[in-house]
This record gives sequence, structure tokens and C-alpha cells, in this order.
Amino acid sequence: MIEWYRLVMDSDRNPLRRLPRVQRFQVMVVLSLMWTAIFCTMAGVWFLYEELFALHLLFATGVLLTGATFHGANRLGSYREQTRVDGTPRYDDVWGAS
Repeated sequence: MIEWYRLVMDSDRNPLRRLPRVQRFQVMVVLSLMWTAIFCTMAGVWFLYEELFALHLLFATGVLLTGATFHGANRLGSYREQTRVDGTPRYDDVWGAS
């Protein structure tokens, strides 16, 4: 269970690791806000309507959006490997950092 948690929540291990740190942080914040909204809405729907269908639909939507985000980040490849349209590298290693 801990391994599954790390695969989703640890940005150094999930598919977002291919993005620069700032973009990783931004995407993780948006995903956390999305999940907060989903769980709050699920709690509200439970108390108001007691509808399990709505709970499952909201949860499934969150899983699909998170999966699509991870899949899209996984398809990007490494940020340093990406090139611009003119063929020059996107990441300029001016300081020699790896």
C-alpha cells in the first residue's frame, strides 16, 4: 500500500517526474485542489441525497482526470530531451548541471 501511495503522491516517482520541478508542483497543486473539491462534493451529496451513483461518478471522474494527466506527462518524455521546432534543445545547460 505504501508503494502505491508513493507512485501517486511522490512527484519524483510518478509520471510527472519528467516535468521540471515548478511544473510538477503546479500540476500536483491543481490535482490536489481537484481531489479536495471531489471529496467535498461527495460528502455534500452523501448528506443531501444519499446517492451512491453520484459518489461513484465523482470518484471515477477524478481517477480518469488524474490518469489522463499522468499519461500525458508520461508521453512527453524528458524535458531535457525535448527540442524546439527549429531543432535547438529546449533546455540550455549553461551551468553544466545534470
